[in-house]
Amino acid sequence: MKLISWNVNGIRACLQKGFEDAFRTLNADFFCLQETKAQPLQVELDLPGYRQYWYSAEKRGYSGTAIFPRHEPLAVTYGVGVEELDHEGRLITLEYPNCFIATCYTPNAQDGLKRLDHRMAWDDAFRAYLVSLDRQKPVIVCGDLNVAATAIDLKNPKTNEGNAGYSLPERESFAALLSAGFTDSFRCLYPEKVLYSWWSYRFQARAKNAGWRIDYFLVSDRIREKITQADILTDIQGSDHCPVTLEIANIA
Repeated sequence: MKLISWNVNGIRACLQKGFEDAFRTLNADFFCLQETKAQPLQVELDLPGYRQYWYSAEKRGYSGTAIFPRHEPLAVTYGVGVEELDHEGRLITLEYPNCFIATCYTPNAQDGLKRLDHRMAWDDAFRAYLVSLDRQKPVIVCGDLNVAATAIDLKNPKTNEGNAGYSLPERESFAALLSAGFTDSFRCLYPEKVLYSWWSYRFQARAKNAGWRIDYFLVSDRIREKITQADILTDIQGSDHCPVTLEIANIA
């Protein structure tokens, strides 16, 4: 089973930058998007063989997620189930007989950490939600989680210490999520490999590879031995993020 996660930083813009070619080439069973920045009816994708599930923010041109599976799910859930956190289209969960598959766009703490309280509230609700799913059946969750977990996950950890995405509260919250029963699939296979999934549009960051690894596939600990491959596709353009991948044996 092959899954792709990609923060497209605006699906309408990404469509002008090769999204459909990348979609066909990657040929995934599940294609998960974040930061779609589109309302219903603003974009039409012709994806033969795939279902489409979209969750837009109430604010136009902001946030949003989508997931395109080959196989119809038993159920689809939108949000984390906390009313004050579910206005920005940040989480879609598909239920299948043997697992849950979710795409997430975690709120950014923003410059000066001015939205850190909201981010921490999201993280707490998100962790509790995933744990509740994991009690039922294994979970695969992907997306832009807006945190570099450790110093190896960003080019300049010292100068970014305390900034959004690398503040201590965010890193501790991510560690708590892993401790609650989840495995970072890329680090599971590659404990010391340095690859990034996001680069600022400023300062020629991508050309200099001054990036961050903030896009993830996490899986329930009890299925981590089924991970067969995890990768970060740095050659694919179209967004300030690149796609990340997971290949995992079918979950019986």
